[in-house]
Amino acid sequence: MNCGERMRVLVTGSSRGIGFGIAEAFAKQGHTVILNGREDRVRLEEAVQELGGSTVGYCADVSDFNQAQQLFMKIEENGGPVDVLINNAGMAHLGLFSDMPPVEIDCVLTSNLQAVLYPSRLAVPGMVRKKAGAIVNISSIWGVTGASCEVVYSAAKAGVIGFTKALARELGPSNIRVNAIACGAFETRMNDWLTDHERADFIENIPLGRFGQPSEVGELAVFLSEDSAAYLTGQVIALDGGIL
Repeated sequence: MNCGERMRVLVTGSSRGIGFGIAEAFAKQGHTVILNGREDRVRLEEAVQELGGSTVGYCADVSDFNQAQQLFMKIEENGGPVDVLINNAGMAHLGLFSDMPPVEIDCVLTSNLQAVLYPSRLAVPGMVRKKAGAIVNISSIWGVTGASCEVVYSAAKAGVIGFTKALARELGPSNIRVNAIACGAFETRMNDWLTDHERADFIENIPLGRFGQPSEVGELAVFLSEDSAAYLTGQVIALDGGIL
C-alpha cells in the first residue's frame, strides 16, 4: 500500500494502551481505523470518539473463533475486507509457573496466541484476493528471551514469533507481508503493578533509560504496513530501548 493510499486497518485490543497508540497513529495518517475491545463497550466508544474521523469500534473476543468470525462479517458488510491487520490483543500474567492452574494456563495461551491466529485466518482470504495486504503481530521481548514468572506468556509470545515467520513464507507469493514487533517495557496499564523501586531497577537495564510510549509502537506499525517496508517480511523487530 502506498503512503498516500487510504487503508482499512483493524487493530485488535485497541481501546487502550499500545493498541490505542497504534490505532491513533493510523488515524493521524487518514486511514480508516477499526477499533476492537473484548467487553468494555464504554471505553471502546470513548476511544472511537477520541480518534474521530471514520473510526468505528466493535466488541469481540478475538480469541474465540465464532466471535472473531462475527467481527469480520460486520467489518466486511460495512466497507469490505481489511487491508491491514494489527494483532495486538493479549494479556499478561505474573506468577510462578508451578502455581498456575490449568484453566489459567489455557487462558493466557488463548488470549495471546489464538487471538493472533484467528483474526489472521479470517483476514487472509480477502488479502489473497487482492494480492496485497500487511499483518503486524505484536509480540514481546519475553517471546525472544523468556521471562521468569511469565513463563506461559513468554511461550505464547514465542508462538506469535514462529507464526509470523511461517505465515510470511506462506503468504509472500501473494504479496502479503507479515512482520512482528517484540515490545519491551511501555507506559501502559499492564505495567502499573510495578513499584517505584521495581520500575527504577527495570529502567536501569534499558540503555535508553526510559519506558517506551504506545505512539512509538504505532509509528513502527504504520511503517511496516506501507510500501516503505515493501521488501520487509518475516521479521521480528525488537522495540525495547536496547534492552536485548
